Amino acid sequence: MIIMALNCGSSSVKYQLYDWSRKEVVAKGIVERVTIGDSFIVHEVPGRDAFKEEQNCPTHQAAIDLIIRTVTDPKRGVIKDVSEIAAVGHRIVHGGEKFTRSVVIDDQVLEAVKECQHLAPLHNPPNIEGVLAARALLPTVPQIAVFDTAFHQTMPEYAYIYPVPYEWYQKHQVRRYGFHGTSHLYVAKRAAALLGKKPADTNLVTLHIGNGVSHCAIKNGISIDTSMGLTPLEGAIMGTRCGDIDPAIPLFMMHKEGLSVKDIDTILNKKSGILGITGRFSDRRDVARHAEAGDERCKLAMRIEVFRIKKYIGAYMAIVGKLDAVVFTAGVGEMSVKVREMVLEGMEHLGLILDRERNNSAMTRKKETLITTDDSPVKAFVIPTDEELVLTEDVAAILNGTYADHMNFEYAFSRPDFVRT
Repeated sequence: MIIMALNCGSSSVKYQLYDWSRKEVVAKGIVERVTIGDSFIVHEVPGRDAFKEEQNCPTHQAAIDLIIRTVTDPKRGVIKDVSEIAAVGHRIVHGGEKFTRSVVIDDQVLEAVKECQHLAPLHNPPNIEGVLAARALLPTVPQIAVFDTAFHQTMPEYAYIYPVPYEWYQKHQVRRYGFHGTSHLYVAKRAAALLGKKPADTNLVTLHIGNGVSHCAIKNGISIDTSMGLTPLEGAIMGTRCGDIDPAIPLFMMHKEGLSVKDIDTILNKKSGILGITGRFSDRRDVARHAEAGDERCKLAMRIEVFRIKKYIGAYMAIVGKLDAVVFTAGVGEMSVKVREMVLEGMEHLGLILDRERNNSAMTRKKETLITTDDSPVKAFVIPTDEELVLTEDVAAILNGTYADHMNFEYAFSRPDFVRT
């Protein structure tokens, strides 16, 4: 059984083909510059050289058609015919309050996702385009939605309601939703397995640190708070997003600089965060390299990011109770020795005792590593995330009729004997 995963952005389509019977990825890739010209596909198959081809894709349907032609190509492909695709799983960024877990997409579900467009205007429209395109090209194949927001729907009301007029929530659904749900779910299950505990007995702080950043407080296996809010703009400092700031700043700067609402939206989402501080970089590798060479603004950006991560860890420790572990994941969390070291430095009083040698060895996106000492009361792990595997397992379980709420469903990766391939 082949499961296709699709992640449609505004100008890209990422894909993966997973052979469920063999439990392995057989192909993955991306179509870049969709809708904007000079499009191309990069197609990767284990054991082969990556294949790149330029092909104009003015629409998402054209991009998905290119993907289908590539994966079925006699020379470059991995399947003979689209009939081998059992289902397509779509990453949908925002499900609002309507979806607490993955679902088969029918007209009613699609309409509900459209109703959430105003909550994620940059993400949901291309997600929907991807669904419509896949339905048109693969009309007999089940399409399944996997939501970024679903994992966080266990948050209590007092965690997700903002202190603004309550009518805003009633009329416009203004509340905290949270994102990166599949990532937080995956690493939470893996952390419980590494600790030798049941998820329901596990308290964690999970730190998804990439270009986008979100943190999650997990108590007894479920999300009770998370740093991103109504949109992915709230919370931690990110590559180009500001995260938490005084809400009066945008109004102040609109008055001072004559900026429009659109200007402010662009600045806070695309010109702030690490990029805003350094003036040059959003990639933490560039920031770390120039900080080491003496660039003061790069040093400042790293200190600000680390300072805020520490604050979130402390705040979340206060609400989850006795903490079992802190988990670092995503690009920066998995690969930046320096960021992890700076975050855990001086946190011995909170039970986190860094093992520098272990931390220095954790620079891979394939291996799970304990980076605290054996006698550290609270553990810290580096766990490479695998959002595509969550999507794939959800899709397979829905097809098999075994899918349930994540606390009542055993993922293969939650088992102690799971081996990452």
